[in-house]
Amino acid sequence: MDLKTLRKKHPSFIYQNFSYRVKKDNLEIVFDFLLEPDIRFFPKITIKRIDKKRLEKIGQGILENFIFHLGLIEIPSYWKAAAPAKIIIKPGFLNKKQLNWWKNLIIKGMGQFFYENRIDWRKKDFLKIVSQGKKTYPVFVKELKNRYLASFSGGKDSIVALELLKKQKKKVNLFLLNPSRFAKKALKATGIKNPIIAQRTIDPLLIKLNKKGYLNGHTPFTGLLSFLAVFSGILFDYKNIAFSNEKSANEGNLKYLGKIVNHQWSKSSEFEKSFREYALEFLAKKINYFSFLRNFGELEISKMFLRYPKYFSSFTSCNKAQKTGKRWCGNCPKCLFVYSSFYPFLKEKELLKIFGQDIFENKKLLPVLKKLFKKELSKPFECVGTKKEAKKALLLSLKKAKKSGKIPYLLKRIEKDLLLSSPSA
Repeated sequence: MDLKTLRKKHPSFIYQNFSYRVKKDNLEIVFDFLLEPDIRFFPKITIKRIDKKRLEKIGQGILENFIFHLGLIEIPSYWKAAAPAKIIIKPGFLNKKQLNWWKNLIIKGMGQFFYENRIDWRKKDFLKIVSQGKKTYPVFVKELKNRYLASFSGGKDSIVALELLKKQKKKVNLFLLNPSRFAKKALKATGIKNPIIAQRTIDPLLIKLNKKGYLNGHTPFTGLLSFLAVFSGILFDYKNIAFSNEKSANEGNLKYLGKIVNHQWSKSSEFEKSFREYALEFLAKKINYFSFLRNFGELEISKMFLRYPKYFSSFTSCNKAQKTGKRWCGNCPKCLFVYSSFYPFLKEKELLKIFGQDIFENKKLLPVLKKLFKKELSKPFECVGTKKEAKKALLLSLKKAKKSGKIPYLLKRIEKDLLLSSPSA
């Protein structure tokens, strides 16, 4: 179905309500969304092992403010099905500043979705967010314990952030959302015994609609993680909420309708600053949300990660493989970039042990590899390093391969392009 038909059929998206309860020490939250006229969504979030006494201390109003905001950050995942011209917010009041913030999040955070579905977001009547709720919620103003809650995915970046925090003798715990079996394995290697775990359940109706031709695409997922991690910080008494987003995330992928589209926008410095300000004003006055790896690039982080071989058998950075229960698919831009960033620094045996194959021998990946480092090509929609970092990693890989006397297929095919462009690297 095309956008025009969908928007005519579904004129508004309404955030109707939320509900919550504590069941067996878990905080269970359900949101009620309506895609007018008749499609209802009930997404769920569960935060495990809640301290009921802590909930009482926090108070109902604070609790509901955070839950209300979790519903707001869930909206893009369901709104995108038909991208209606109006979003109506009913469970709480949002002022003009907040409404502008949320519209900015959708316009910038959904750039990839707009590009892939050929949507022109610039039209004056494209999106209006209306606050119909009368209820205002209090902001959390109390002091929090000066300890660290680090978002953890089981990937190399979150592992490096954790190990650096431990090295600095910080009191640190981990926050995980829907941990995969590999994330659980990496978690075991960290030695942290009581992590904070949340479960997010997407309404299956959304998947059914996608199959029927409703729209689908990328949403600002790190934005959702940020709201959830800050909420967990309040629930479990942690002042410092540490993410592992790096400076490479600031580089966009391509230009669409005069705007830079960045797959990693919600990992960027721009989002970090914007969310930090929003959280301090509307969520918790004393929270400290930041990215611990912001000053590092992906290549630097890869080199740091290789100091921790205890994670080699458990970590994964491939999103596609995890859906199929594997560690690495060996066919995506993420696998290729991570492999490139490890290749110069590891022995062949270690690389094979981690990835299960020599990814530089995968002939199908040649077009992808060129996109990783060639300036004139758009960067793949994945969490990969900058063009400059990819070029540097590949030059180092080529140097190592030449020294060994065995140049893998992909490096051989790009050698000329790489060397021609290396002076500006």
